Amino acid sequence: MTATGPARLDDINPADPAFWMRPAREREEAFAVLHAAGRPRHFPEPDLEAFGLGAGPGYYALVRHADIAEASRTPRVFSSERGIAGLVDPPEEFAEFFGSMIVMDDPRHARLRRIVSRAFTPRMIAGLNAGIQRAAVEIVEAFRPKGGGDFVDEVAAPLPMRVICDMMGIPPEKRARVLELSNIVIGAGDPEYTPGADTMEQAFLATYEASKELAALVTDLAAERAERPTDDLTSVLVHANVEGEKLTHREVAAFFILLVVAGNETTRNATAHGLKLFTRHPEQRAALLEDFEGRIAGAVEEILRYASPVTYMRRTLTRDHTLSGTPMKEGDKVLMFYGAANRDETVFKDPHVFDIARDPNPHLAFGAAGPHFCLGAHLARREMTVMFRELFTRLPGIRSTAPPERLFSSFVNGIKHLECAF
Repeated sequence: MTATGPARLDDINPADPAFWMRPAREREEAFAVLHAAGRPRHFPEPDLEAFGLGAGPGYYALVRHADIAEASRTPRVFSSERGIAGLVDPPEEFAEFFGSMIVMDDPRHARLRRIVSRAFTPRMIAGLNAGIQRAAVEIVEAFRPKGGGDFVDEVAAPLPMRVICDMMGIPPEKRARVLELSNIVIGAGDPEYTPGADTMEQAFLATYEASKELAALVTDLAAERAERPTDDLTSVLVHANVEGEKLTHREVAAFFILLVVAGNETTRNATAHGLKLFTRHPEQRAALLEDFEGRIAGAVEEILRYASPVTYMRRTLTRDHTLSGTPMKEGDKVLMFYGAANRDETVFKDPHVFDIARDPNPHLAFGAAGPHFCLGAHLARREMTVMFRELFTRLPGIRSTAPPERLFSSFVNGIKHLECAF
């Protein structure tokens, strides 16, 4: 990609973190080029010499809505078990802490999801409303006297982390450390979160140590809840028995790591992107405030579509397969770029326009329909709804005041810091 934007396919590599540090307009132009190609394209893996690794054999980029939908509903071909984040296969020791259902195929995936899904039904999420409401009010009211500051640190990050820790029964005094550790896990490679990690091995080590500490915290809690259960989610998971299936303490810990990484990052980044979007599009903000209750559901979906907080998920082919006329081989890697699919002009009219009234809006921000569709989608939507209601009620003039500081990542469309005022 050139300084003025992409000119041809050879200039584009959407798996390169440097690509995601380019202006949004240039990234959109790049994906428009890939859409126009009409089929999955093969790209070389980014050269990671700076991290102590060379380039791998390459990957296919899926950018069309239909291609990602097909791959997502065909897990027997497009497997999750070789990893879902990054082109480098994770070290074997990572399985101890990252061996959650998101990196499993059936039947193991189905077993775990059948157990934990009981805590994430719409009815269960509705039961969390009072706690989410109380947390949002307290966070906004604590921010009010400051008149502004870092929206991510003060508002967007605390809500989902507090909700998750409340759900799991994590003691309040440990929550700041849980947030710090989750930043290390998701921000491996970003100098702010993993300072001194000059090689991939060092970045992996920082992630491993953070995950190990998170797992130890929840393993101890699970052992305690096994003897003295309460009404928190850890107790539910430890004692859940679905058709004779139970979770081990290690599986509970792996699920918690998935929650604090996936559940926290999606909501916090979508909320930060939402404030940025409403600042840049005051007419959309005005439309929302004219009928908040009638329009907030559509606004949340459009923020998710437009921001696409999770950039991609990886799959690895288990057999030879042809997708949209492109022959792929067993062992080939594919990256499903959700943000690109959410700009697919064959699905979305005027896809580059932020429109909270968009209907229908079949975005893929939570993944496409299939066994790995995001289990926490209902919870994320509820948290965003409650937080924007409290923000626009209690701080009606809130707006971002500087460009966002982005996370150095190709996996998460993250905002680390966003200055705001009100």
